[in-house]
Parts: sequence; C-alpha cells; structure tokens
Amino acid sequence: MKVLCETERLSIRQFELRDAPFITRILNDDLFMRYIGDKNVRTHEDAVSYLKMGPMASYKKHGFGLNLVCLKGINTPIGMCGLLKRDELEKPDLGYAFLPEYSGKGYAREAAENTLKTVMKTCSLDNVVAVTLPENVRSNKLLEIIGFRFKETIELYGSENNLYEYLG
Repeated sequence: MKVLCETERLSIRQFELRDAPFITRILNDDLFMRYIGDKNVRTHEDAVSYLKMGPMASYKKHGFGLNLVCLKGINTPIGMCGLLKRDELEKPDLGYAFLPEYSGKGYAREAAENTLKTVMKTCSLDNVVAVTLPENVRSNKLLEIIGFRFKETIELYGSENNLYEYLG
C-alpha cells in the first residue's frame, strides 16, 4: 500500500484491487454520474478493470493518478482525489469525488490541497488544470478556494466545462 500523503483527518493512498467495491459504489453515485459521468462500472469485474486500466496504469505511466481518500485511523473510504493526464488536455488535471455523506465537511478541500502539493512536488509539475461543469457550483467554488483561477470555457466529452489553472 503506497500512501501518498496524510492530513490530520485523512489518509490518501494509491488504489489497490481490493478497493473495487468502493469504486463500484462511488462511480454509481447519483452526483458522480451527474457531474462527472457514467463510467459504465456496474460489477466487481468492471471495477477491477477500471482500477487496472485507469489509476494503476496512470501510476506506472505518469507517476500519479487518482487515489483513495480514507478517514485516518479507521480507514473508512470516503472519496478519491488525484491528478489525471487526459489526452484531451495539455496539462495534468485535478480530479476528485466524494460520497455524499462526506460532503460539506471540508474533506474535499483537505484532500485536494494536500494531493496537489504532494504530486506537483514529487513529479516536478509547475502547473495543473481542472475542469468542471458550470452547474457544479460546489466544485467550481472549491477550485477557486484552493488557488485555481478560471481560464476559459471549453468543450470536453460533449459538454461545456469550466477550465481552471493552478500555477505552483
């Protein structure tokens, strides 16, 4: 188990195949589907494939990827956060998602700030982007709070998205 970083309340580590049940749960959450999209992960096998082809492949190729966010001490998985490298974007982008029962408690901010700082330093990145739907008010606000600046509106995966940039 590779721990990326820890905060007072959270432990953020790389995904492992044993996290497949959590992946199935979060990727099928209504808010995830609404604001991020349907990843077509319905079964345990789908989740294992998602982990292998997504986060785990990204760790090997780029040195970063999405990570599991757990409550420190009790190791309850509550969300995911990390940097992704999409072919459609020039720079790596910050991504995060949390189960609804853990939203509004500052966990997303805590995970995003610490993950961003850690990965930018360890991977020698000088800037990162983030994209979110304009109607995802909470995500747009969070990005601005942690230091991202709105750059422009772009089309990504058939939808208009706000593109933000973070200069480290």
